[in-house]
Amino acid sequence: MTSQSRRLVWMENFRQALITLLSHKFRSFLTVLGVMVGVITVVLVASILTGLRGQLVGMIEDFGTTNIYAFHLNTGVQIGRRTRAEMERDPLQLENIRAIKTRCDAVKDVGYQIVFPRHLQNRSVKYMGEEYYQGQIEAISPNLHFLVNHRLTEGRLLTTIDDHHRLFNCVIGHAVAEALFPFMNPLGKEITVAGKRFTVVGVLAKSRSTFLGNSGEDQAIYIPYQTLLKMSPREDWLMIVVRAKSGMLEQALDQVEQTLRMERKLKADDENDFSMSTAESIVRQFDQITAGAGMITIAISAVGLLVGGIGVMNIMLVSVKERTREIGVRKAIGARRRDITAQFLIEAMTLTGMGGVIGIALSLLIGLLITLLLPDMPATAPLWAIIGAFTISVMVGLLFGVWPATRAAKLDPIDCLHYE
Repeated sequence: MTSQSRRLVWMENFRQALITLLSHKFRSFLTVLGVMVGVITVVLVASILTGLRGQLVGMIEDFGTTNIYAFHLNTGVQIGRRTRAEMERDPLQLENIRAIKTRCDAVKDVGYQIVFPRHLQNRSVKYMGEEYYQGQIEAISPNLHFLVNHRLTEGRLLTTIDDHHRLFNCVIGHAVAEALFPFMNPLGKEITVAGKRFTVVGVLAKSRSTFLGNSGEDQAIYIPYQTLLKMSPREDWLMIVVRAKSGMLEQALDQVEQTLRMERKLKADDENDFSMSTAESIVRQFDQITAGAGMITIAISAVGLLVGGIGVMNIMLVSVKERTREIGVRKAIGARRRDITAQFLIEAMTLTGMGGVIGIALSLLIGLLITLLLPDMPATAPLWAIIGAFTISVMVGLLFGVWPATRAAKLDPIDCLHYE
C-alpha cells in the first residue's frame, strides 16, 4: 500500500470516527468529561503561573536587572521562624560599602537603605486632618533613587545635601500623596512622620501594580539616611544595593561576596553570614516555588485523565459490542486485523482529542474572564501548555483504546455476522 493510500485510509477512518462520535453527542461528552477537566486544569494553572511570572519579571526589570542586594539576614522565602544563630548575625556596616567601592572593579555604584526601622514602628503619616496608616519609612542614600529607577511626577529626589546636612526633607510615594493631598499639590507641605515634621520635596510616579502586590514605592516615605540616624542613632539594619557594570553581573557578584567575607572575617570553610540576591535569583526562587504548584496540578489533572481514560475504554468496549456485525462485514470483504485495530484506535484518539480541544477552548475562555475581572492577574496561556495538553489528551485515547481495539480485531468474522 502506498503512502497516499495509507493517508486516504486514515482520513476515512478519521471521518468515520467523527460521524460515530457526533451520532452520540451526549454520550461522547460524558465520556471525555474527565479528559476535559484534566486539560483545563493544566492549561489554566500554566496560564496563571506564566502571567504571574511575567509580572514578577517586569517588576524586577523596573528596579534594574544588574542590581545585587546584600543583607545580613536571609532574604529568600522564610518558612517558620528565623533561627537564633541567624538573628544574632551582625548587620552590615557603612565600612562594608566603602570596601566594595574600593575593591570591586566590576561594580558601577553602591547605595544603601535601612530596612524596617525598628524605632519607627508607627506607620501613621499625618498632614493636618488627613492621616495615612500604611506608610513605610525608608531611610536611603541619595543615589538609591537612581539604582532602583525611581520615577518622579513632581518635585525632586533626595540629594547629597539633604543627607549631609541631615535635613528633614522627604520624597513620598503615589499612595501617600493621594491619601494626604487629594486636592492640593504636596510640594512644600510638612507632614508628620514618627513625631517629626518633614517637608515634601518630591512625589514618585505610581508603581507597577500586580497580583503579587507592588514594590512598596507607593506607600513609601523616603528620608535621608543621616536624618534617620539623627532621629535614631541605633538603627543599623542596613541593606546594600550594588549596581554592576554592564555585562559584569557575575563578576560583581563574586567580588562583592568575597569582599563581604573578608570584611566580616569569615574563614574559608565558614558559610556566609549574610545573603545576596539578584533579579535572576529572585525569578529562580519563584520558579522553585511554583514547581510545587505544578506538581499538584499534574496530580489533579492525572486523576481527571485517568477517569476520562477509563470512560473512553468503557465506551469503546460498548461500541465494539454494538458494531459487531459491522466488524464482521468489514472482515468478510478483506479488512485485516490491523485495519480494525486502527479504526477503533483512531476513534478513541479522536474522542479524547476532541475533549482536549474543548478543554483548551474553555481554559482560554476562563483565562480571559480572569484577566477581565482581575486585571492585576493576567492569565497568559503558553504555547507549550496548549500543545502538551492536546498531545496528552490524544495519548490517553491511544493508551486506553488499545484493549477495545485489540478485542475488536480478534473477533471471528463468522460469529460477528451471526451476532444479533
